[in-house]
Amino acid sequence: MLARLVLGTSGRAALGSVEPALGGLKSIWGCSQHFCSTPKGVTYRELKSLLNSKDIMLIDVRNTWEILEQGKIPGSINIPLDEVGEALQMSPMDFKEKYRDVKPSKSDRLVFSCLAGVRSKKAMDTAISLGFNSAQHYAGGWKEWVTYEISEEKQES
Repeated sequence: MLARLVLGTSGRAALGSVEPALGGLKSIWGCSQHFCSTPKGVTYRELKSLLNSKDIMLIDVRNTWEILEQGKIPGSINIPLDEVGEALQMSPMDFKEKYRDVKPSKSDRLVFSCLAGVRSKKAMDTAISLGFNSAQHYAGGWKEWVTYEISEEKQES
């Protein structure tokens, strides 16, 4: 059961049910084609495999300064989050000119990444809303990638 915290006039917290407050929203929380059928996140291992197979376009949605300062996953291209919607609707020529890569088609497999999975999820949702139905995101982001890569380097030494 869902619960919420309600502050009364005395400033004291009281626990109450959220269900009456949700009203018709409850039905929206059910399964839909985008939210319940299949998980849209990829793991580090899955991403590594996809990058090796060159079967995806990996789009890092962090700001350019973050990538310059922190680094990026090899093979990724940078399209900051606030440009994703516009970028995916550009002409192939404009996309190539701005991002120096071939514009993905709606059937291409896209994976979005960021620092820790919040912005990449938003970018994935934007892409799906524009018809890129194979869009996914790497929830672990740059933070997880670096951790695994450092760990693998130590094991190889």
